[in-house]
Amino acid sequence: MSTIGKALFLLDVIADLGRDIGLSDLARLSALDKATARRFLVELEKHGFVEQDGETRKYRLGAAPVRLARIRQARFPFVAVAAPFVKALADEAGETVHLSEFSGGRLATIHVEDSSQAHRVIVDVGAALPFHATASGLAFLAFLSPAEIDRALAGPLDRFCPQTVTDAGAVRELLRETAERGFSISRQGFEMGVISAAAPIIAPNGRPVGALAVAAPTARADTARMLDIGPKIAAATRGIAEKYYGTKR
Repeated sequence: MSTIGKALFLLDVIADLGRDIGLSDLARLSALDKATARRFLVELEKHGFVEQDGETRKYRLGAAPVRLARIRQARFPFVAVAAPFVKALADEAGETVHLSEFSGGRLATIHVEDSSQAHRVIVDVGAALPFHATASGLAFLAFLSPAEIDRALAGPLDRFCPQTVTDAGAVRELLRETAERGFSISRQGFEMGVISAAAPIIAPNGRPVGALAVAAPTARADTARMLDIGPKIAAATRGIAEKYYGTKR
């Protein structure tokens, strides 16, 4: 990994934690020695990407990423365009709906509409969505090229709960089903008691840029329910793509 890559990975660690962290713990989590971690932090702090609490000496995310995010959102208002579709789908399905975007080699949640029901699935903005273990990941992966799918499934696949599919051949079968019907279904792949369906958001060049998913407790929804919701998700993703890119594909 390059020097810039290590510094950005360090920034990712801080962002993912959601709390202030000291130098020693940060060095350990990022697999860096303390001197290197400190050097990166000094530079990141100088440019506003991290900040250090004057009393605890712990680090947190700085203002620079927020400024860049606002600039990007102003120029490429993906969330603003998608939000009405996300809300409409949440109202219709009565379940939590979340929007994800592919960036930096991973798929991450960028917008959530929570279900109004007391028993609902909680999805955090910024959460990474593993390709093999989530409906969003399967929907995204199914519409990539065979070579990209091979790379994504080349290494060991993490198990997040007993039902996680970790056999590459079995994942490929899920991808085949997803490509055929236009949306994916994940049954407790990432979290116990949760079933989800998702469809990809496709750019005019045919490549997926993100996904839209409906997540529900298994106590209230089953595969039949997801098969009913799936076409509605796919319709919403087509609407998002058409409005965002300004043309029908």
